[in-house]
Amino acid sequence: MEVFKEFVVCIKNTDYADSLEVRKIYQVLPGSKANSHQMLRIIDESGEDYLYPNSYFMPIELSAPLQQVLEMS
Repeated sequence: MEVFKEFVVCIKNTDYADSLEVRKIYQVLPGSKANSHQMLRIIDESGEDYLYPNSYFMPIELSAPLQQVLEMS
């Protein structure tokens, strides 16, 4: 069974300009606790995962080939 990862595009980076780039695609890591607090666990510019407000992102659907390319990066 193939597992597809979730990706979002950053639409706002207030207070996080060093960690998030507007209009950049980020991978979301699963986390039910994060979702219940209206947060997303994002792998940011540091390469680490942190919680950010979900209002800073919009979900996007990627084609399978594009998702594979992004997962390799």
